[in-house]
Amino acid sequence: MLGTLPFFLLVGVVLLLPVVVLAVEAFRVTDPVTYEDTWSTSAITSVTTGAYGRAYLGSLRLSLVTAALGTVLGLGLAAAMLSVRRGRLLRRLLLTASGVLANFGGIPLAFAFIAAIGNAGVVTALLSDLGITLGASLYSTTGLALVYLYFLVPLMVLTITPALEGLRPQWREASDVLGGSGWQYWRRVGGPVLLPSVLGASVLLFASAFAAYATARALVGSSIPLVTLQIADALSSNVLVGSEAQGKALALGMVVLVGAVMLVYGWLQRRASRWSA
Repeated sequence: MLGTLPFFLLVGVVLLLPVVVLAVEAFRVTDPVTYEDTWSTSAITSVTTGAYGRAYLGSLRLSLVTAALGTVLGLGLAAAMLSVRRGRLLRRLLLTASGVLANFGGIPLAFAFIAAIGNAGVVTALLSDLGITLGASLYSTTGLALVYLYFLVPLMVLTITPALEGLRPQWREASDVLGGSGWQYWRRVGGPVLLPSVLGASVLLFASAFAAYATARALVGSSIPLVTLQIADALSSNVLVGSEAQGKALALGMVVLVGAVMLVYGWLQRRASRWSA
């Protein structure tokens, strides 16, 4: 018991204490005229309407779309990697690159895309010389989704590869011996076994996209309604003096949502681990 005390202290100070402070401060409102603090639920109720509500919807839409695309692309890439015979070198290179790219985000990632396919980017200039123009702007929701996929797809590869490797060849051989087709194998054996892992990885991608901040701030500023950008503006009082309570309420909503998502992820991982025993 004493050996686990440092761990629980770390969890309490790093995770639980900030959440408790955030939950308390979200109900404290500063009057913009008198600067007096009062207890109120106005900040909690206001974050579901107006610009704050649109920010939540914008983050949810962006996270759902990028998580779905990242799941499909990452799953296909991982399956193709594992299907290559004698592809140990390719697998090692792809997993190493995925480990690096999955953690490559923030301002450096935004700058790399701006320098490559921004309005004055290298690739944009080369295409312009050839008379080709990019269909969508990098500084839009579509462009931001493209940048998010740069680290979500590698994250999906890292997450789903162990589950794909856990599909035992004996299961496919037994299906073939019993006269089952490839579609029947994936529908009745491989698919149900792999589904919890795929859903769990999708949930993890959703949480990563929903909580991303630095990349969006460097790329689009406040031109796109996202909850992380609204939190930064509210806490720095860029919108209205005394709006810190709205920022804390928005952050509390994010903590609750991401916490619920991670609980679902943990449940799906437990379901998936039944087949790895």
